[in-house]
Amino acid sequence: MTFSRFVQVGRVALINYGEDSGKLCTIVDVVDTKRVLVDGPQSITGIHRKVVLLKRLMLTDIVVERCPRNATVKSLTKAWKEQDIMNKWNGTTWAKKIAK
Repeated sequence: MTFSRFVQVGRVALINYGEDSGKLCTIVDVVDTKRVLVDGPQSITGIHRKVVLLKRLMLTDIVVERCPRNATVKSLTKAWKEQDIMNKWNGTTWAKKIAK
């Protein structure tokens, strides 16, 4: 069994610590080995663009396709809606356990 959840641009993650705990975000850029730049998009998940430590994130299996580095909020929102990321997330067993 190999590791399949890599830190990459476009990876959807769940924030597990702080004021935004329990919210989804998208990795937009990798700052260094311990930090990444994430964005919600804010209109869908409520997360503004900010730098987050990797230990504060839990990576999901969902990846936003065609998401370039430093994607704008407009293009990220469009990609989330086109690829129906929220329904993909709500269909996972992980989201169902959190909902209970």
